[in-house]
Amino acid sequence: MPTELTVNGRTYRWMDRPLVVVCVDGCQSEYITAAVAAGAAPYLGRLLEGAGTIFMADCVMPSFTNPNNLSIVTGVPPSVHGICGNYFFDPERGEEVMMNDPRHLRAGTILAAFSAAGAKVAVITAKDKLRKLLGHQMKGICFSSECADKVTLAENGMVNVLERVGMPLPSVYSAALSEFVFVAGVKLMERERPDLMYLSTTDYIQHKAAPGTAQANDFYAMMDRNLARLDALGATIVLTADHGMNAKHGDDGRPNVIYLQDTLDEWLGKEQTRVILPITDPYVVHHGALGSFALVYLPAPDVEGALARRIAAVPGIETVLTRAQAAAQFELPSDRIGDLVVVSQRDTVIGTSRSRHDLSGLDVPLRSHGGTSEQKVPLLVNRSVRKQPGLRHWRNFDAFDLGLNLAVPIS
Repeated sequence: MPTELTVNGRTYRWMDRPLVVVCVDGCQSEYITAAVAAGAAPYLGRLLEGAGTIFMADCVMPSFTNPNNLSIVTGVPPSVHGICGNYFFDPERGEEVMMNDPRHLRAGTILAAFSAAGAKVAVITAKDKLRKLLGHQMKGICFSSECADKVTLAENGMVNVLERVGMPLPSVYSAALSEFVFVAGVKLMERERPDLMYLSTTDYIQHKAAPGTAQANDFYAMMDRNLARLDALGATIVLTADHGMNAKHGDDGRPNVIYLQDTLDEWLGKEQTRVILPITDPYVVHHGALGSFALVYLPAPDVEGALARRIAAVPGIETVLTRAQAAAQFELPSDRIGDLVVVSQRDTVIGTSRSRHDLSGLDVPLRSHGGTSEQKVPLLVNRSVRKQPGLRHWRNFDAFDLGLNLAVPIS
């Protein structure tokens, strides 16, 4: 085996023990600290008390699932790997599409590189929308909880997953979808013992429950038990998140929504602009396709910035950037974003038209993500870390660097 590999300009040491990188969808540090304080997460508590090392890191913008998972597994921002949302306007085809096809990926993954070099690699995701992107050109095991009943040796690298895991197929709208990921990861570590494993959950619970609530603490207790088991099996564990999560409603519990397409239609006339919401995916019951980041396509450039200033003046808007400004500030591919990029404030979300958002499935006050307010996430490893020169700005996509290059056993 090689002693190190270089992927997308970053060099990684070959693992000396199994490495498990976990992306806990929607996990800001308050979920962990609240669960630890409640006694629900004793293993994580021990890590916070010195049996591990924790940093605060920034996720990439927009703070959505696809861009961040792909940044974590490539070690680079969206400007390099190309995945800048869950959903986007494809200029090549002139249509709005899901961004889950590997044809949109512009960089190889760390997972594929290590598998090509001979490592045993496994990927388990909650939702199937990520599976093909994460498993692109990777040799090994790759499946989702959502479609665990449909795995084949040719497509997923194993069979009989439900039997192996010992759980029924979970609902896509449940905590069990993430629990399946963790339990399957433990089972694989016990039997196949992958050299490298990537686990990615769903944020169904985080959309439903605030840090410290019984529902949230129960979820982190489940996670804690499985992480402790992976640790006992000798794995180095790096845990991070794709984004945080915040309340997006008023004191009355009603969502704070700016319907930006309706607003622009009122100002400029219908069919003059196109508003794209990169949060959009097939699973909208728990967030109504409402997040804190939007793209605006214009019929002509906003040369004087008048429209940008007008949007920025709308209550609840945090910032409006031009295509060039957003590409530079947020490290995004300029050819895959709008003429304007709009970010809302911490407690506010952006919609298109009121008629296009079905909020009937919101049985609790809205919690969502997508903005700069949800960028801070934990970056935690169950090891000591080699001293870094100066004050390092950590990103969630430093996870593999942390686990492979910097983590050392606790003395």
